[in-house]
Amino acid sequence: MARWRRRWRDGDGTLRAPAAEVPLRVAASYRARTRGLLGQDGLTGALLLTPASSVHTVRMRFAIDVAYLDRRLRVLAVRTMPPGRVGRPRLRARHVLEAEAGALAAWGVRRGTRLEAVLDGEAGRDDPRGAS
Repeated sequence: MARWRRRWRDGDGTLRAPAAEVPLRVAASYRARTRGLLGQDGLTGALLLTPASSVHTVRMRFAIDVAYLDRRLRVLAVRTMPPGRVGRPRLRARHVLEAEAGALAAWGVRRGTRLEAVLDGEAGRDDPRGAS
């Protein structure tokens, strides 16, 4: 049985959570992941870091919610991190979702939740591989 793996790239889209659809920015390149939220005063929507299994808030200006996700975008754990902290890596995590503190709870995101990411240019396609 062949398994399809999504090829992530930097870009924008929509995050579909149980209680909300929010703007999503994807950071898949080394440069975009390294920059993350550094130098920003806030965040509208969410930032998906991929691949990633841990994050830090050193030199950040605001507290964030962090959701560790497996390869199918199922939430493994959710934490709130104040500025100046280093998070521990999660063994099964393949992606990390960041949002302003309190946002993930408002969106209904908790452990076990399955999220969906729709990137611009993918909307309306049944099969993300392009096969019919």
